[in-house]
Amino acid sequence: MKSYIFSSIRLTFILAIIFIGGYSLVILGIAQLSPNKGKGEIITQNDRTYYTNIGQKFTDDKYFWSRPSAVDYNASGSAGSNKAPSNPDYLKEVQKRIDYFLVHNPEIKKSEIPSEMVTASGSGLDPDISVASANIQIKRISKIRTIPEANLKQLILSNTEKPLLGLFGPEKINVLKLNLALDQLK
Repeated sequence: MKSYIFSSIRLTFILAIIFIGGYSLVILGIAQLSPNKGKGEIITQNDRTYYTNIGQKFTDDKYFWSRPSAVDYNASGSAGSNKAPSNPDYLKEVQKRIDYFLVHNPEIKKSEIPSEMVTASGSGLDPDISVASANIQIKRISKIRTIPEANLKQLILSNTEKPLLGLFGPEKINVLKLNLALDQLK
């Protein structure tokens, strides 16, 4: 009996070293081969540094808005709201977001709002929106910035990321990249 216990404890320590230390080193090594050494994609513009893989808060009417965040875009605490779709508090929050969106986009009907514009992602840090979510904001931005809608549609098209291998996932747009490109338009 004692020999089994000591063997089990020894095996546990050996496997912990292999799977905790070894696995971490393998992943670190793979990350070193990726662009920017696994730190994500970084953009520097106007002496500011941005991480494109983390959602940014854009709520100014002159920008394309990001998806709402349950953690207020705080990257140190990624999380969803953990509230069920039937939760009264959650429903009030979503209705508040719908009302806010409609006030700032008066040309839009409630039924036209993509659900992602009023619901937070599971991580609370989703950097992307769908093409439909970007297109629904064109009128507001065009009016405020006095940029023709056709130019904004072209900007959206040029910033649209296609599905992986043309098969996996939807078309999406990184909101940070889109807004930085928007600021470059004159």
